[in-house]
Amino acid sequence: MTSTLYRHGVIHSPADPFAEALLVEDGTIVWIGADDTADGLAPRADEVVDLDGALVAPGFVDAHVHVLETALALEGIDLTAAAGVRSLADALEAVHAAAHARDAADQSPLLGYGWDEQDWPERRAPSREELDRAAGGLPVYLARVDVHSAVVSSSLAQAAGLAAFPGWSSDGRVERDAHHAARDAARQIDPSRRTQAVPTGAAARRLAGVVSVHEQSAPSIDTRDGLVELLSMTADPAGGLPHLVGYRGELCVTVDDARELLAAIPGLTGIGGDLNVDGSIGSRTAALRAPYADAPAGPAADGVLYLGAEQIANHVTAVTRAGVHGGFHVIGDRAMDELLIGLGAAADVEGSRRSRVPGTGSSTRR
Repeated sequence: MTSTLYRHGVIHSPADPFAEALLVEDGTIVWIGADDTADGLAPRADEVVDLDGALVAPGFVDAHVHVLETALALEGIDLTAAAGVRSLADALEAVHAAAHARDAADQSPLLGYGWDEQDWPERRAPSREELDRAAGGLPVYLARVDVHSAVVSSSLAQAAGLAAFPGWSSDGRVERDAHHAARDAARQIDPSRRTQAVPTGAAARRLAGVVSVHEQSAPSIDTRDGLVELLSMTADPAGGLPHLVGYRGELCVTVDDARELLAAIPGLTGIGGDLNVDGSIGSRTAALRAPYADAPAGPAADGVLYLGAEQIANHVTAVTRAGVHGGFHVIGDRAMDELLIGLGAAADVEGSRRSRVPGTGSSTRR
């Protein structure tokens, strides 16, 4: 047994709000308390660390992460206000600068993240033509802050055939199926680059104090093989990466579907997470009971419902019988209506205790 006493600090713990010291034995905290009590523990500790007033707090657990997306965003164009992008003009200038800093032989897509037209004076997203000019014809994919829609350049739209998908707009804005296809095109990177990028994103979270992440994988976000690789990378605590809990948002109809997925991704914790019942409010794809006040009239004026109650009920029943839990992304009130009906139907079949669905998400932007 080895033990370490940390003292003369500020220990954040509900067990003792005024704690100044803690004792760790074989990696487990066995005592928290005051410095005067620590005087009697110091002789039995193998090591005593003077914190010199430093704060000691539990590590953070991030329950909704896309590790590959995070890694690509770290390498891409930061279009948030925090990065100084406060207008449409700023965004286009950032794209222009990134394109001109690129090696001429590199024709891979320029990726950008975090723009929000609602915070810009122009109150609109970049157009396809503006991206073409700013990037000099390079393929461009710029995800909105909620990552449920994006704008793309002409070259990326043409290469991915986006005009054939629902959710395509001629001004370069993509949502729904067109957005999924655009994300797939934007992720066409060399496998070795992917393998190198992922630990970088995970390590960045660890440096920020995140000790465990729940990867919310889905077909529009990453491949099954990508999740298997992530789980393998983070399996050994000695590797220095955050602990990873794997979820996969693939819709199951039968228990055989769920079992096949569990066999394909060993170590999977749940089948759900970013399994979208609808989209997001900011992209106007959250399914509402009434049309958006600022949306143009049309079939999607009240948002988009990706899953209905019957599909939800079948999924919950399938994953419950396979021995794991589900979970859904749901934002709008109309989507919530469908979710509750579906959960009720599943509970009628499986019983309410067996068919619980933790992790159902909601947010104003997502």
